[in-house]
Amino acid sequence: MWLVSILIIIIIILSFYIYNLATRGICTNSTHLVGKVVIVTGASSGIGFEIAKDAAERGARVILACRNEQKSIDAVDNIKKSTKNQDVFYYHLDLASFASIRKFAGIVIETEKRLDILINNAGTLTGANDATEDGYSLIMQTNHLGPFLLTKLLIPLLKTSAPSRVIITASAMHRMVSVNAEDISRKPNSRTLINAIVYFKSKICNILMTFELDRRLKGTGVTVNCFDPGVVYTPMIHHINYKLIRYVLILFRSFYKKPWEGAQTCIYLAVSPDVENVSGCYFKDCKISKASKTAHDLELAQTIWNESEKCVNL
Repeated sequence: MWLVSILIIIIIILSFYIYNLATRGICTNSTHLVGKVVIVTGASSGIGFEIAKDAAERGARVILACRNEQKSIDAVDNIKKSTKNQDVFYYHLDLASFASIRKFAGIVIETEKRLDILINNAGTLTGANDATEDGYSLIMQTNHLGPFLLTKLLIPLLKTSAPSRVIITASAMHRMVSVNAEDISRKPNSRTLINAIVYFKSKICNILMTFELDRRLKGTGVTVNCFDPGVVYTPMIHHINYKLIRYVLILFRSFYKKPWEGAQTCIYLAVSPDVENVSGCYFKDCKISKASKTAHDLELAQTIWNESEKCVNL
């Protein structure tokens, strides 16, 4: 039984590797972002760091919105040194705390005259059974409810800065699950949940949020899109609480995309004139793709939106 399980997982990993080799979209657009303000959540490492660095290279004012202060300060210093752009800053943001999100949004609204690009990239794969200070699953709040609240609070600034863009990091793994309103508001309990399942559910929520937000922002000049970065090696893998899956994924990490490669579709959505008027779409490899049938359920999108509003007290 164990050998069969290992063989299946190895086949899946090899499939990911072949898929990545065949679908490595690269953003070749050279558009500058001078005079633009860009916020990237989860930018202290991985994909988020590469996105923030690219925006700085293009001349933008870049705000790294992150939880870990020292890692974020080091990331800012690294970006400033490598890009020669000194207009790069760290603002503390903990998506597992609604109070922290409100504080961050308040600072941005008070200090920034505009917001051209909001990139909801931060996410976690740890803490399916851990409760945030607001009482929700750490994974669901960090990956969905937190970005939902942040975006809602910054929409007025995005509107006054239009044309502006909202970009959300999703995942192809959303196809593995379905989701309902209870999944959003469920309080962690003693029943052990597999981290990956809650993570997958949060990712389908990201896509449903994209489609519903697009519907609500029609005619405002604010576009909203989400993207699949592909199979990217991330430290989050170390937090999967099913040991066999975790060990195999770590073993085959050299097969995955590098963070720079995983960041390319997001960079494309942030800078390309080709998508200036494109909104409400799911992208992968710098091209429009099709999400799962569940993700395209407009009634479900409205249900998840309404439940999310209740959870964040809006």
